[in-house]
Amino acid sequence: MKEFKHLGAYALIIKDEKILLIKKHGGPYDGTLDLPGGTIEFGETPVEALKRELKEEVGIEAKEYELFDADSVAFDWQFNDDIIKVHHTGIFFKVIDYSENIKLDIKIDNKNDDSLGADFYEISKLKQKDLSIITLLELNKLGYLL
Repeated sequence: MKEFKHLGAYALIIKDEKILLIKKHGGPYDGTLDLPGGTIEFGETPVEALKRELKEEVGIEAKEYELFDADSVAFDWQFNDDIIKVHHTGIFFKVIDYSENIKLDIKIDNKNDDSLGADFYEISKLKQKDLSIITLLELNKLGYLL
């Protein structure tokens, strides 16, 4: 069985009981709503990755943030005819202050390869089946039991 390990930095942006989520395109979370963020590149700190990914995926600049959590999930992903064992580790930051120019419709390009844009979603209306497993994990840790 194939394995896929991933380490990323992610933003928790909650405003008025709504959370900012991206529409995922490709990869193990294809078709789900996921936290904005992504891969920590070689030589990059988690904070640098967070800021870069927020800019690429949702077009905002994080101004104030604090470390919230670090955790991981493991699951099987059906990709074509293969079952891939995924181990996804995330470093999660509560983003407290950010620029307000969120791009709701983002095109896939060489900088943004997995987000179809973002929006604020009412947390109370989210369904487990629509969320990535790592998003669900962090919402539960924030006290939102879906």
